[in-house]
Amino acid sequence: MNEWVLRLIEGGGYWGVAFLMALENIFPPIPSELIMGVGGLAVARGRMDIVPLMIAGTVGATLGNYVLFLVADRLGYERLKPFVDRWGRWLTMDWGEVERASYFFRKHGGAVVFFMRFLPMFRTIVSIPAGLSHMSHVRFLLYTTAGAAIWNFVLVQIGRWAGKAFDEAEKYFGWATIVVAGAAILFYFWRVVTWKPTPS
Repeated sequence: MNEWVLRLIEGGGYWGVAFLMALENIFPPIPSELIMGVGGLAVARGRMDIVPLMIAGTVGATLGNYVLFLVADRLGYERLKPFVDRWGRWLTMDWGEVERASYFFRKHGGAVVFFMRFLPMFRTIVSIPAGLSHMSHVRFLLYTTAGAAIWNFVLVQIGRWAGKAFDEAEKYFGWATIVVAGAAILFYFWRVVTWKPTPS
């Protein structure tokens, strides 16, 4: 069994979960689906409690998104554009993508922040147009916290179900963590190497 994966989450405790969830929203070393899923598995094994796990995961996810929101809110379009132009390769995004996300945000309103929490590819980038449009900090935090809490609850329940339904769930979660984390890192470097800005 890949006991070490479960111990990685448990070893850091609830603070470790919060840190990983915050980091996942800036640079995803381990996807939130696996962080909270393994946390749910730990709950099923009686090694963690669901309430502090939910609090840690939700606070971490909200803080990670808030960092991006604050950067965009403070810099604004004029100062953020040169930053994206310069570091776009490492961010694997260009200004055209930021503008399209901003247009989508303005068209559909602040509730987009809530619904994007359920989409892995968009849950992070939506914080940027929200900041650029100077959305109310309170509204942003409420939408983000609500969306993150619901999604984290679903992930924890899946982990709990797997832990109760399968005796060797730890093994599968362990290998899934290794494979997905490795694939995420390789995909990031592939994006960096092959990335090209969108033609103006």
